Amino acid sequence: MTRIRDDDACPGALQVHQAADGALARIRLPGGMITPEQLTALARVATEFGSSAMELTSRGNIQLRALTQPEEVAAAVAAAGLLPSVTHERVRNVVASPLSGRRGGLGDVRPLVTALDEAIRADAALADLPGRFWFSLDDGSGDVSGLEADVGVHLMGSDHAALLVAGVDTGVRVAVADAVATLVAVATEFLTLRGSAWRAAELAEPARLIRGLEPVAEPGATWSPVTRPPVGWIEQADGRIALGAAVPLGVLQARVAEFLAAPATPLVVTPWRSVLLCDLDEGVADTALRVLAPLGLVFDENSPWLDVSACTGSPGCASSIADVRHDAAQAARQPTDTHLHFVGCERACGSPPVGDVMVATADGYERRRT
Repeated sequence: MTRIRDDDACPGALQVHQAADGALARIRLPGGMITPEQLTALARVATEFGSSAMELTSRGNIQLRALTQPEEVAAAVAAAGLLPSVTHERVRNVVASPLSGRRGGLGDVRPLVTALDEAIRADAALADLPGRFWFSLDDGSGDVSGLEADVGVHLMGSDHAALLVAGVDTGVRVAVADAVATLVAVATEFLTLRGSAWRAAELAEPARLIRGLEPVAEPGATWSPVTRPPVGWIEQADGRIALGAAVPLGVLQARVAEFLAAPATPLVVTPWRSVLLCDLDEGVADTALRVLAPLGLVFDENSPWLDVSACTGSPGCASSIADVRHDAAQAARQPTDTHLHFVGCERACGSPPVGDVMVATADGYERRRT
């Protein structure tokens, strides 16, 4: 397969990042959606070609680390149906309300995820989007709009939505039927205006992204960021069950992933480094819960693991000066009144929009409030 090289170092399945522990590949999962077969395939790839410790990201993607044969990994990812476009694979960054169509919300944004992914891949120009640029589709629950994606829609009813730029309501309202075309148009405008900017918020005038679109409501509204994943026993609108499993520090062992895939029902990786096991009959859900809980997955909404997160840290990241995952795990043993995110350097990778960031220094950790 042809490898893509440019000034954008954001990793993908083809353009890997050379970390301290080997090559790192990031597999995009639009809307966090992944089939049991695909998750099983990634678990096997991780075990065979790298570290069995897979990573869930804050955008609902999966990273494979310490890879020794990136070409074989890319081929396996493609064979699993997770690499539908060589040219656009790093720009398929779409986050959506994880429980959409199953519980809550004003509508089901899952069809929009599929349509947006197809539209991105069909537009040759959008291959030039930065790997950090991302889209959000909020079903009205308010769970992902607060994550401040570059451009997104937030359902205001079953047939219309607010257009957001950098997490802020622009005042523009669009029909749900026109949402994908509008998002693509804004992304295209970003390419025209970006200069050296990687994100919409970095533009001198982000409002220029919506030129030609007329605001009909007061702009400026924002949504509070969500930092905790939906966990535990979740009753779906159709009477079936979803199990929300938080993954401590976002590290999903390949063996555990295979158990998650065993019920052969749809899975969703959330932006809070958790997994939803969906559409379960009650008996299957009860059995799955009994099997999965002893494997270290968290189903308790009061667990202290929900209040800590961390970047990769040492020894996997050469930039880190601390084993932040170890220190975050120690912090999880103590009660806290805010979310703590531990990072090994000033880049503060994966920091949530709220809470405290604990930045490793030569003298310990420096606490910074986001």
